[in-house]
Amino acid sequence: MAKADQFRDLSDEELETRVAETKEELFRLRVQHATLQLADTSQLRQVRRDIARMLTVQRERALAPLEMEA
Repeated sequence: MAKADQFRDLSDEELETRVAETKEELFRLRVQHATLQLADTSQLRQVRRDIARMLTVQRERALAPLEMEA
């Protein structure tokens, strides 16, 4: 499980790539879970939370210029 600070160190392009890769990983885990091949189901929760952290960092960056104007 990664911390949000680790994602803040990434560039915008790297962060976008990581989000896409992690969403693909989540899809694979869901398929494994549905076919009863996933031994550790806590991975689903961890990956979902990592995606949420990355999306939060992206949203913070998108809102940062707007906050400076106010």
